[in-house]
Amino acid sequence: MPNAEQKQKIAAGQGFIAALDQSGGSTPKALKLYGVDESRYGTDDEMFDLIHDMRSRIATAPAFTGDKVIGAILFEKTMDRDIADKPAARFLWEERGVVPFLKIDKGLEEEANGVQLMKPIPGLSELLTRAVEKGIFGTKERSVIHAANAEGIAANVAQQFELGAQVVEHGLVPILEPEVNINAPDKAEAEALLLAEIAKRLDVLPTTSDIMLKLTLPEEANLYKPLVDHPRVLKVVALSGGYSRDEANAKLAQNTGMVASFSRALTEGLSDGQSDSEFNTTLGDAIGAIHAASIAG
Repeated sequence: MPNAEQKQKIAAGQGFIAALDQSGGSTPKALKLYGVDESRYGTDDEMFDLIHDMRSRIATAPAFTGDKVIGAILFEKTMDRDIADKPAARFLWEERGVVPFLKIDKGLEEEANGVQLMKPIPGLSELLTRAVEKGIFGTKERSVIHAANAEGIAANVAQQFELGAQVVEHGLVPILEPEVNINAPDKAEAEALLLAEIAKRLDVLPTTSDIMLKLTLPEEANLYKPLVDHPRVLKVVALSGGYSRDEANAKLAQNTGMVASFSRALTEGLSDGQSDSEFNTTLGDAIGAIHAASIAG
């Protein structure tokens, strides 16, 4: 069973979820935005050391606490490391009051029927068992929708819920993330199809299953309010999806009950070359703005 105190924090907490889960494919871009170019590392191990340093700097910053940041999504290599001499998930919860989640997807298949499904996840059961042992509360798994293709969207949602059921079996809470590409020409139509598919799946979930949803900020404000209010949904969180922080915050504030789960929009403006004072001030301002947008609705 999920940790009851952590579940209450997510369900009732007035804050947002930080996405600190850049993986092998997205780490070079994240580091570059942070002011660390590829000349600073020559191997994957060196690259992951640098991104862990960035994540640790964020997690130990004065503003990064459960008062405004109710959860954080970790990459597997972060879960397996320490932050401030304590296992990462335990540090987040015990020292910061932040509920830890784990990214479990292994990337995307090639596009078909307007969507990209998740690749297979080898050793999933073992990973979920290890996550529970390390104090992880839930998981996150991402797929992408590029077009309003009913067949593709149905397959995308089916895969998300099938994986979510396996996560629930291990006593964890899944964050299902069927992202809609913000540049899709028929984004609003895709979102309407997505809403219908998710609602259909939610209505047949057993009462013992709690899930979360991570969705692209919709074209129509409050489109996802029925999901926010659904008894099987612990929380609906929003991804920034390429919007700037200001754009994402403005859209988020229009959607009642949705809170942020931002990655790039959270770290926007942070730099490896900043002094601790500059870094902490910049991050504190970002956390304050995202928190305000998350509770505005």
